[in-house]
Amino acid sequence: MISATAFAPATVSNVGCGFDVLGFALDHPGDEVTARFLAGNAHGVLIEAIDGDNGRLPRDAARNTAGVAALALLTKLGERRGIGLTIRKGLPLSSGLGGSAASAAAAVVAVDALIGGGSTADTLIVCALEGERLGAGSAHADNIAPCICGGFVLVRRPNPPDILRLPVPPGLMAVVVHPDLEIETARARDLLGTTVLLSDAVKQWANMGALVDGLHRADFAVISRALEDAIAEPRRASLVPGLAIIKRAAVEAGALGCSLSGSGPSLFALCNGAGSAAAVAAAMTAAVKAQIGGEPRTYVSPIAAAGARVLSCA
Repeated sequence: MISATAFAPATVSNVGCGFDVLGFALDHPGDEVTARFLAGNAHGVLIEAIDGDNGRLPRDAARNTAGVAALALLTKLGERRGIGLTIRKGLPLSSGLGGSAASAAAAVVAVDALIGGGSTADTLIVCALEGERLGAGSAHADNIAPCICGGFVLVRRPNPPDILRLPVPPGLMAVVVHPDLEIETARARDLLGTTVLLSDAVKQWANMGALVDGLHRADFAVISRALEDAIAEPRRASLVPGLAIIKRAAVEAGALGCSLSGSGPSLFALCNGAGSAAAVAAAMTAAVKAQIGGEPRTYVSPIAAAGARVLSCA
């Protein structure tokens, strides 16, 4: 084998009440990374090309999320052969859809396949987190874990990973709308501060427990009541013009609930069934156009069972 290509999907993190601990995978869009052995006695990681970023992402592997993640895996496995990476960005930058996580996850999956590492999901998560630390400013796993594992997950602890897979009720669909905006994760995290009112914490704990219960019992009414963020979203609301109006449009169209995806600016809604998701997607897209302008990108997806995976080897 001389090369391997992997795909890693977009993810929704926080999921309303689960700041830094809840996330789920979409089936599209996503990033692709191709890894190949470098000729001669080259060592380390070389970023050979990046497509889809308009030249904005670093080509220096030490400053690139995919490069850092790939090097972390090579170091952990004791692999000394040099690796070249080609990155194809299918995710918009600074979108709240786990773009840095997708590049890091695709990189470790491609490199692991290329070198025959046979790494566990936990090893891939730990190494990809090093890339996420660079891209997002901290090593939180609510994008990385669902990106690698797929499905709906709860991160009890990022490192060493303690990742709990949550059940996905039949018919549960996600709508994601990405406005024509960018929000850097590090900037959005700065708005959160370091303290939380006890009353807000109690609300958040209650909603978190209710959401997990609703997923286990496939109780869409409970899921709907639980999709409320008492901590992060109120402090970030100013970053997305018309946020309350867009959320109301989603709920009035039939969404179970609507909130920021990660740090935004993308918004997600959970829906019961494809028909409801289509109606919610139309309503959210119209509301985003009215409040923010531009041409938003809208995605409708089930909660994807599969995470990052190898597409081809040569």
